[in-house]
Amino acid sequence: MKRHFRLTRSTDFKRVRSNGKSYAHPLVVLYVTPSDQPGTRVGVTATRTVGNAVRRNRAKRLLRAAMADLLPETVPGRDLLLVARTPLPLAGLSQTREALASLLRRAGLISPLP
Repeated sequence: MKRHFRLTRSTDFKRVRSNGKSYAHPLVVLYVTPSDQPGTRVGVTATRTVGNAVRRNRAKRLLRAAMADLLPETVPGRDLLLVARTPLPLAGLSQTREALASLLRRAGLISPLP
């Protein structure tokens, strides 16, 4: 995911987490809030409950890779925050992509399945 599609400031992370609507899945939690930016920006985080640094980094890489595939389909003008949960580092890319797609559908950010 290109840097200009990412949330990078801690104030942005706090704003999305406190003001955004959340959608939960066993692998990941999605927070969504409207943005004044024209595109969709995505922030990814993994807390210590996910595991050691290796597991946290794997979880973040999985989320970024899965979101990169889904980003062109999302509705613009939103800030998204993806929070990894403990089982995520053990999941594969396809499971992560399915989890994100279901969360984005529930949030109304991508079209439902045909």
